[in-house]
Amino acid sequence: MGLSGALLILLALAFAWSMGAHYTGACMGMPYATGSIGLRPALLVMAILVMTGASFLSHRVLLTVGRHVIEVDSLHPGAAAAIIAAAFFLTTLYNRLKIPTSTIQILVFAVAGAGLALHLRVQWLTIARLVVVWILAPLVAIALGWAFTLLLDHLPGFHGKAALAGKLLVAAGGLASLTMGANDVSNATALFIPAHVSGLYAAGAIGGLGLAAGVLTWGRPLLERVAFEIVRVDLAMASAAQLVQGLVVLSAVVGLGDFTSMNQALVGALLGAGLARGRNTVSWPVLKAILKGWAVAPVSGLALAYLCAITSR
Repeated sequence: MGLSGALLILLALAFAWSMGAHYTGACMGMPYATGSIGLRPALLVMAILVMTGASFLSHRVLLTVGRHVIEVDSLHPGAAAAIIAAAFFLTTLYNRLKIPTSTIQILVFAVAGAGLALHLRVQWLTIARLVVVWILAPLVAIALGWAFTLLLDHLPGFHGKAALAGKLLVAAGGLASLTMGANDVSNATALFIPAHVSGLYAAGAIGGLGLAAGVLTWGRPLLERVAFEIVRVDLAMASAAQLVQGLVVLSAVVGLGDFTSMNQALVGALLGAGLARGRNTVSWPVLKAILKGWAVAPVSGLALAYLCAITSR
């Protein structure tokens, strides 16, 4: 394997660990915040489902990223490590600056940037298809968030049955956790495949271990900091948003073999849920800031990975 291969594995595990911790709030924040599940059970359930999704439901997405963003039979592990390092650095930087971005979009354009630097053929049609999915996913989530919120409002006794609502929230958080494993593990380990570091199933399992470790070791502070600034949520809105997030992203992963942003799907679902309550429920300045952050991610990922790939040659 060599030193560059070992470096790639270490970077990928660190990236997966960071993502596992980062997404605890997006997946189990609402069930925990409403008291529907305790802290340790929330983290344990999420870790198990993240590992399951990464190991068994991620393979089409791993192939999309590993084989179909750039056309290459063999990618040097050093170049793959440079791509992961660029995506990891930018994700961490934007998180520290509290600029909302998509790890997925950073990674895809980082792969494209490295491909350009190494004179490899970039599959722009694949990227265009992904961009269409990234645009459609939050729009579909808006519509479903609106519809599911109204549906739960009209479910007999829903708002008066805390136990029923709590179980629905935990189930929705579990679905989001399973989806996150299937959707996001490719950010860390998809490049194992063209770098010939591991096969498809091992890439999913190794990345899943990193994600689960992040949830269990550093998920608590992020879970306890959960706050949704986009809309002021009630129980029906929270349940609808969490459920829609999982359904939209999992449909893209399993149905299309494409991955999309968990956070963007959640933002869309929350916006739809807020619109079901009226325009005044939505914080439009926060939403505009989020949209600006989403525009920054692809450009910066492409540029930084281009520079990193050149220096790694």
